[in-house]
Amino acid sequence: MKIILSVLLAATCAISASAKIVTQTVDYQQGDTTLEGFLAYDDAQTGQRPGVLIVHQWLGLTDYEKHRAEQLAGMGYVAFCADIYGQGVRPKNTAEAGAQASKYKSDRALLRQRVNAGLDELKKNALVDKSRVAAIGYCFGGTTVIELALSGADVKGVVSFHGGLDAPNPADAKNIKCKLLICHGADDPFEKPSDLAAFEDELRQAKVDWMLIKFGGAVHSFTQPMAGNDNSKGAAYNERADRRSWQAMKDFFAEIFGPSN
Repeated sequence: MKIILSVLLAATCAISASAKIVTQTVDYQQGDTTLEGFLAYDDAQTGQRPGVLIVHQWLGLTDYEKHRAEQLAGMGYVAFCADIYGQGVRPKNTAEAGAQASKYKSDRALLRQRVNAGLDELKKNALVDKSRVAAIGYCFGGTTVIELALSGADVKGVVSFHGGLDAPNPADAKNIKCKLLICHGADDPFEKPSDLAAFEDELRQAKVDWMLIKFGGAVHSFTQPMAGNDNSKGAAYNERADRRSWQAMKDFFAEIFGPSN
């Protein structure tokens, strides 16, 4: 038993030694607005690799998204967290977060400009294989990456985790060029069944390659530990749904990026 444990420990140390996750803050522009994103990649890996854009929830770019970026970097991707709100704009509470999120949800054109600016910044990175790029988002960010797809962005796929699925401009579904993975809490009280049904119909009419996974027992924010564990509040962490949706994303990436990953 001691020999086996020693071998496992040595293997773990070897993996840790080879993985050198580099992170850095990146300032970039959208029009006259300065945005502040976050980049993560494995410096021990050579050559170009797929890129993944990450879009934050309504509190703006936080340590949560940065941790996800580091996870993705450890999986062999170049991960870039976009900043939709702007440099220094970091809501301190839900009231401020609601005001910021509403600003962009009511101006989808501006929201698309901001998320596409993040995508452009990711693609500028010399380590990124520009032909293999995807985007993921959480809550407000889930809505945002769907808007990215609706804008006709050149990405391989989009993954929405408990994002809002209302689409004010149904005809835009025809612009979608990528595959969609929608990870949704089956008991999410903030998503109207009528909006979900309308969204599904839009995708069908536009003949989009899409997949919707509903996670039983999960409400809004099911991937976020900071949401607590009280489902009665409408937003709560669900470890099982978090784990399963992350695996679904990994399988989705394996499909859209090809066997080399």
